[in-house]
Amino acid sequence: MLAKQWLNNARNVMDKIEETQMDNIREAATIMADSIEKGKWVHTFGCGHATLPIEEMYPRIGGFVGFHPIVELPLTFFTNIVGQMGVDQFIFLERVEGYGREIMKGYTFDKEDTMWLFSHTGVNAVNIDIALDAKEKGMKVIVYGSAAEAKGKTTKHSCGKTLFELADLVVDSCAPSADASVPLKNHIDKIGPVSTMAFMTTVWMTVTTVAEILADRGVKLFIHPSHNIPGDSSSKQRLADALKEYKRRVAGV
Repeated sequence: MLAKQWLNNARNVMDKIEETQMDNIREAATIMADSIEKGKWVHTFGCGHATLPIEEMYPRIGGFVGFHPIVELPLTFFTNIVGQMGVDQFIFLERVEGYGREIMKGYTFDKEDTMWLFSHTGVNAVNIDIALDAKEKGMKVIVYGSAAEAKGKTTKHSCGKTLFELADLVVDSCAPSADASVPLKNHIDKIGPVSTMAFMTTVWMTVTTVAEILADRGVKLFIHPSHNIPGDSSSKQRLADALKEYKRRVAGV
């Protein structure tokens, strides 16, 4: 069954992440923990399917206050496929140089914030705009994506560098460059991409490490609780507390 082939491919990627990226994940988590402990933000950004890890980490059960999602609708909502905000427009927009800097104008940043970017290839202009602007503002820029597979690829930005070359720290998602991983008879293109699974894996490896570091430092975390557990009478209040803390922090952004 091709289902097992995809599952083996996914496991191989996860194993490679564990074998090669633990030190980088720990370093990234430490940088993020430093920002959160100071009452600052870890801003998160991606385009297309690289927004899925952003939506996964916060807000959701088991996530906690400290991660600020920056999600630009035309770069995210392309499930119309055709017509308004369709795939063609998305592919065009993520390659438009200058768009990322316009996105950054909508927010207030601090040099002690961290910018966490997700990009499979690291070559498109919007992500690079965000990285350049963040670095100019003094933020550390952390990039997650298929870094090793991206070597030799040509950037689509006039700065001449890929996102991975601009980053202060890179965590390799270890996903293959083509993303789709399962060959199908009588077809040229493969099926079964693994990059989203790789992003989700590295996200929770990182976020749990951030939480561990902060807890070891004695920092109180405002965690989104499950509000569907029978007998947990305080979950509604804990959720309200988390949202109140987020609202307090985000007021300056």
